[in-house]
Amino acid sequence: MSKLNTFVNSPLARIARLVLGRAPRVAMVLGQTVHLSGATREEFLADPEWVAHEEVHLRQVRELGTVRFLWLYLVESARVGYYQNKFEVEAREGARRFVEGATSPTAQPHRP
Repeated sequence: MSKLNTFVNSPLARIARLVLGRAPRVAMVLGQTVHLSGATREEFLADPEWVAHEEVHLRQVRELGTVRFLWLYLVESARVGYYQNKFEVEAREGARRFVEGATSPTAQPHRP
């Protein structure tokens, strides 16, 4: 996990913090880089659940491509809101499973 590309004090992550109601810290994936605001790289890497969450987003970007992921993410957020966004739901679930030791954060969710 320590080989993650990060961009600390990202202006784009700062905007996301404002959009999310002045969240104290934000990580967001653009391409294959995790953009951070309100946290150092060390603080981010010290939080396995947070890293696992962003690892799921990195996998989503690899699978869909950057532009397609961003478009679908924004459309989904506009449609159902940030918290219910299916990409966020999947990332929270992947992080939860990782913390519980059930799987790697980038494992595909079970889809019946």
